[in-house]
This record gives sequence, C-alpha cells and structure tokens, in this order.
Amino acid sequence: MTPEEIDKFIADNDIKYVLAQFVDIHGVAKTKSVPAHCIHDVIKDGAGFAGFAVWGLGMGPHGPDFMAKGDPDTISLVPWQPGYARIVCTGHVNDEPYPYDTRYVLLQQIERLKAKGWTLYTGLEPEMCLMQRTADGRLEPIDKSDTLAKPCYDYKGLSRARGFLEELVESLQAVDFDVYQIDHEDANGQFEINYTYSDALTSADRFVFVRMAAGEIANGQGMICSFMPKPDASRTGNGMHFHLSIGDAEGNNLFNDDSDPSGMGLSKLAYHFLAGLLHHAPALCAFAAPTVNSYKRLVVGRALSGATWAPAYIGYGDNNRSAMLRIPYGRIEFRLPDSGCNPYLVHAAIIAAGLDGVEKAMTPGTPMNVNFYEMTRAACAEQGIGILPQNLNEALDALEADPLFADALGTEVVGEFINIKRMEWTEYSRHVSDWELKHYAEFF
Repeated sequence: MTPEEIDKFIADNDIKYVLAQFVDIHGVAKTKSVPAHCIHDVIKDGAGFAGFAVWGLGMGPHGPDFMAKGDPDTISLVPWQPGYARIVCTGHVNDEPYPYDTRYVLLQQIERLKAKGWTLYTGLEPEMCLMQRTADGRLEPIDKSDTLAKPCYDYKGLSRARGFLEELVESLQAVDFDVYQIDHEDANGQFEINYTYSDALTSADRFVFVRMAAGEIANGQGMICSFMPKPDASRTGNGMHFHLSIGDAEGNNLFNDDSDPSGMGLSKLAYHFLAGLLHHAPALCAFAAPTVNSYKRLVVGRALSGATWAPAYIGYGDNNRSAMLRIPYGRIEFRLPDSGCNPYLVHAAIIAAGLDGVEKAMTPGTPMNVNFYEMTRAACAEQGIGILPQNLNEALDALEADPLFADALGTEVVGEFINIKRMEWTEYSRHVSDWELKHYAEFF
C-alpha cells in the first residue's frame, strides 16, 4: 500500500487503532495498540518495545529498544475487533534488521530463493481443539456430546461447533483468506481449517493471524481454542501440515513433472529438496516440534482411534500419511510440524534444508508405501529408516550437532532458541506429575 492507500483504508473502514504485531521466538503474537493516525510512524520508525520483556530477542534490560517496523503490504482488518487493523512488523535494532527476529530470519532465506528466481509456496493445515476448564482446572472438549471413539468428519461434532467455526471463517474471509474446507478432525473437539496456499512469508503471517483470531473468538464465546500439540494423551495431536512447492517467475510449479517414472509427479528439483528435508530431519524436528508436549504427538505407537497421524519415521512415500513426507502428486506434504510452532522459523528451516539438498544434489532413496505405524524399531533399523527424536532434548542435541541451521539462519537466533528450549526441558524434567505420584508414592 502507498501512504495514500493506507489513509484511504483507515478512513473507509473507520479504523481507530492499529495493532503493530510481531512474534517472539515461540511464534506468539506480541502487539502494541497504535492510534490510527500514527500508522506512518510505525512503518517509518517502528513501534518501540523493551526487548528484554519478550522471549528470545537476546537482550538484557540495559539494551536498546526493539523497533517493530510495519510492512505496509500487511495492513488488514481485525474483524473480531471492530475499529482495529493489524500491521505485521519486522524487528530492527539501531535501525538495522535484527537477527533474532524470526520474520527477518525467514526474509533472509526467501532472498536465497529469489536469487534463483524461485518462490516457495506453502499451504498450511492448522488443527485446533475447542475446550473448556472444569471446576477442578482440567481441560475437556467444550461439547460434552463429542465422545465418539472415531470422531473424524463427524457431522454432529461439526454442527455443534458451528457458532465458533462460522465466526472464525467469516473473520478470515473478511481479510481475503480463501477458506475452502472445515472439518472435525480425529480427536474429540478437534477441528481443521483449510485455506488456499500462498508464498511462504504470507503463509507465516496468516498463520499467526489464524491463532490470534481463533483464540479471541473462542474466548468471546466462553471457550478455549488450544493449539497445544497434544492436549489429550489418548487422542491425536494438533498438527500443522505444510504443503510445499517452488514456483518460478511465471508461476510454474517446479516441483511438478508428469514424466516422473514413480508416478508421484515430482521433478528432480523436488527430489533433491525432499532429500534435504530427510537428511536434516532430526534437527528440523526442533523447530517443527518445539515444545516438550510436541513429543507426546510424535511418540512411536498407535492411538486409540487407530493411528496418531503424526510422523515418527524419517521417510517418504506416495499417499503415505504415516511417513514424514507424503507426496500428494507434484508437491510435498511435510507432516512433521505441529500447531504450536513458530511458522517463520519452520519456513526458514525448510528452505535451508531443502536448498542444501538441491545444492548438494542429494537423493532421497526409494519411497516407501508401507504403514510405518505397524513397523517395529528393529524393522526400521534393518531397513535404514530413521526415527525422529522422541523428546525435546534429543531434538535440541540434533540441532546442535547439525551445523547447517546455525550457518544458514544465524548463530544468534539458533543459539537463543536452543538456550530457551533447554530451559524448558530442564523445567519439565523437574516437574513431578500425577502419573509419578500415582505409581511411586507408595510403591516402595
């Protein structure tokens, strides 16, 4: 938008305040509310924040201000807050782009693609759970009748959540999301929103907006909308599959090749790219599954409904939803990320790993269209199939051992991510759970 177009947008939509929004290292939205007439100051100079007050900005209380500079192409309404707009910001310190800011980290990786004339397009599939707190503080599905053992695509569950889902979809459509499907997923109270793919930066910006919208709309209706990776031990977790393709300047899908002898419709470029994802999968896991809870989703074994739908296995296959990488035809579905990830870091890491595969002409080996969920660890080892890290600490070890990401994304942000996530693991390791008390308090 030009300054004149911004002023017209604000006037036409009776905007009184603009949310200057960025994310912390966890991908959580942070904002300042700025009177609408100050929007040009946010674009030129930025909204000022004390960086020490935010997770992962690598600052002490004596540091300079973190200035969130607005991207004028991202101004949009906040439909559930009449009179408000949002502008997505990129972090600057001392008037220079800040290497701890994860949106800037992604922008740097996008520049690597641009140098080749390429654009990464991604279609995200966020999953979420509608919940409420009981009198004793437990979380449970908001709909007490949503109790089926296999509730996926259940009409009643979908219908009874329609008040929330309709307001969410209408809010997204109001800011040009092309929502084309909504369904009840495999866990009780779990739903998925599907909208049309876009370039990687727009996809990341949009996913942050989805979490903002869903959380506040649910709160307004007396619910909790949780993007926690695994809120129920016996049910499937909240994944966020990434559908990946690379386009050229004319919009051609460079991952597609109808002459692919495998029948999966992939080009050599796509095979090299996915080989990079497979090669760096253990380290990638730290970004894609960034919480202690994430690994309750990735555990090896079957769920009550028959499958976890989460990939514990480092492999790829045709229409294989038990593999880390599924090939729907002519594109790659990366099934590892969960809905608790930082979308900027995941996109940046995908580009770094994929380009490493391209630049080194890596090959992914033979696709496997077997049910990985039915394979034992011994069978996987015999066939050379790797298993993803089974807890956050293992994933961080893998990230530290893989130099690619510190080199490509920056030692600052990767080091900060590792430090914060190590603290999270330590806190978790010290926690005494109800399970432990039940099993050990009187055991001895």
